[in-house]
Amino acid sequence: MAPTLFSKHLPDEAATAAFATQVAPLLSAGDVLLLEGEIGAGKSAFARALIRARLGRMEDVPSPTFTLVQIYEAPDGDIWHCDLYRLTHPDEALELGLEEAFETAICLIEWPDRLGAVAPSNALHLAFSALKDAHQITVSGSDHWAAKLRNLHV
Repeated sequence: MAPTLFSKHLPDEAATAAFATQVAPLLSAGDVLLLEGEIGAGKSAFARALIRARLGRMEDVPSPTFTLVQIYEAPDGDIWHCDLYRLTHPDEALELGLEEAFETAICLIEWPDRLGAVAPSNALHLAFSALKDAHQITVSGSDHWAAKLRNLHV
């Protein structure tokens, strides 16, 4: 597992959206974010806000729980939002075309444990935890990610 870069308290969905909006402009094609955490921990809220920030507009961003993948076309590259909860084997993720997307798109992967060894080693890990009245996010990644995220207000 990559080293922890920082943790952030997110008191409400607005704080989650604000954090996602800070992260969005720092991403580029080939960046993979692994969003970990139980149902209701804030993964989808983070992904929704990040996608809207990258697109620069209010966009309907449904959960990809049933479609598995939602792809958003942006001028500077596609954004793949994936929910792998229903997958039973890492090969199923490859059948979705994720291997190529990991190199050519920004990928937001909910339930990344379903990837097994297919998960990119250079991915940014965001572990969401639901607290009593808030959420907590722990961000882990390589030195590459530490440099990329160093100017975030955390």
